[in-house]
Formats: sequence, C-alpha cells, structure tokens
Amino acid sequence: MKSPKWFIHPIWIFILSIAALVASLFLYIYWYMEASVGLRALVEKFNLDRTQVLESDTWMVIMILSLLVGVILLGIFSIFVYSQKTLQLYRLQNNFINNFTHELKTPVTSLRLYLETFVKHQLPRADQLRYIQFMIADVSRLTENINRILNLAKIESKSYMSEFIEADLPETINSVLTNNRHLFQNSRIVLHPTPEPLPAYRINPPLFEMMLMNLLTNAQKYNESEQPQVDIRFQTDPRNLTIRFEDNGIGLEKNEIRKIFRKFYQIGSVNNMSAKGSGLGLHLVQTVAGIHKWKVNAQSRGSGMGSTFSLVLPHRKAAAFSAG
Repeated sequence: MKSPKWFIHPIWIFILSIAALVASLFLYIYWYMEASVGLRALVEKFNLDRTQVLESDTWMVIMILSLLVGVILLGIFSIFVYSQKTLQLYRLQNNFINNFTHELKTPVTSLRLYLETFVKHQLPRADQLRYIQFMIADVSRLTENINRILNLAKIESKSYMSEFIEADLPETINSVLTNNRHLFQNSRIVLHPTPEPLPAYRINPPLFEMMLMNLLTNAQKYNESEQPQVDIRFQTDPRNLTIRFEDNGIGLEKNEIRKIFRKFYQIGSVNNMSAKGSGLGLHLVQTVAGIHKWKVNAQSRGSGMGSTFSLVLPHRKAAAFSAG
C-alpha cells in the first residue's frame, strides 16, 4: 500500500484547516476594524447618533466569537488526535494479525512435517525421541500464544474471578519456577534472597503466575546469549517493595522503552533480529500489575546491554514472614 502524498497527508490537512480558520477570524476582526474607522468618519460627517450606528457590545460579540472559534479549534484538535490514535491502533492490529498468523502457522507446519515423516519412514528410536522433543516445543509455542489471547480476553472482559489471597512473594515465585522448570532448561534463573523479611501481599495467583511467566519467557525469547539468565532481586525503600527482573538479553533502545507495554506493539529489527511473539506479553504484564494496584517499568542501558523490568509494590502493614 502506497503512502499518501505529503499534500494530502492528514497532518498537513489538519494544519491547513487550522490556518484557514485562524486566518478567517483574523480577517473578520481586521475587516471590522477598518469598517469601524469608516463608520466613525461617516457619523462625524453627518452628525449621526453614535449609539445607533456603532453598537457598544460589538467587542463582546467579537470576544464571544473568538471563544467559539477556540472551542472549534479544540474540537478539531481532539478529533485529529483521536483519529491518529485510531490509525495507529489499526496499524498495530494489522501487524499483530500478520505476525500472529506467522506464529501460529510456523509450528503447525513444523508439526505436520514431523508427523508426515513418522508416517512415511521407519525411524530409529533416537531420531523418534529427537523429533518428539521438537514437536513438544512446537506445541508449547502454540499453547503459549493461544493462552495469551485467551487470557487477554478474560482480563479485558473482567471474567477472571479468582480471589485474591495473602501470599509470601518469594515462596510463590520459587513455586512458579519449580513447577515450570521444564520451560527454562536452557536458561539460568536466580531468585536472590530478600534483604529483610517481607510482609504478605495480596495477589491473584493465576494472574500473578501469568505475569511472572510473561516476564521470564520474554527475557528468554529476546536473548542472543549462549545461556539466557534472569536475576530476580528484591529491593525495599520506605514506601515500596521493588521486584527486579534483570536479564542479559538484547536490551532496549531508549525510544522503545515507553512503547513496549502497548497492546500489539512489537519491537522491530534489533541486532538483526526480527520481531517475535504476539505483542501481547508485556501488555498483559502491565494490565495484571494494574489489577494488583502495582506499577511496572523497564530500564536498559541500550542495545546488547540487557534489560531490567521492575514491579513496584506499595508496602503493606502486615506481619512479616520469617526469612527462609
């Protein structure tokens, strides 16, 4: 699809429309000033009643007219901003559909190829096991993408009805890592001890696990190291508990940091790597953090320097768990 020529681009049309409206108001005021001078001369020449020829509330009319023009300008600007955001969302959704279709099609094609190989050839047991491992990886990839779509739909429809419970966060994180150890066999994930005993925090277990898994799989996926690594650290200050997820991945450029939590947003080519995933993982992280009344932010020293994602939890006044 060809991009529109510069003179019919929405931004230029918007600028020209604003300029035309402002010019119309200026010309109207200028015309009135010139006409007033002529009318005053006519009144003095023929000794007419000034109150009948030159109304005293004319300036009030001009002021109200200017205010109305200002309201019109604000309305035009609001419509313009809304249309640009809608266009941007459409582009992101279009990219999402294209990329997500690829994310679904690739493992399905791979599975079909492996199954056809099993049907046509009598393979040694070692080769069978190797192909089965590939197939399991493809199924896991499909499951991950489908679950993200389903989870996003549940969250946005507010149909996630699991209750919040009091939980020991380090213990909960360790349990999630243990139960999903098979997904991170080639990675090194280190859960560092807490600097001090922590109080219980209210969490929704399924949502918390979803958020944690998205952060960890994201660190694993966007990584060119021989062994992806994630260090999970706890930091406390007088107001907040911060859980930091520090990875050795491809890093982030400064102009990308504010965009990565948008729905459907995908980082383009970084270090000659094409966009991966569905563009929903970090959006889900931010959404789940918001449900818990927490904040999430990202930091990076640049391309190839790794990234740090931080969950910021306001302190709760509760009995602390004893250090493990």
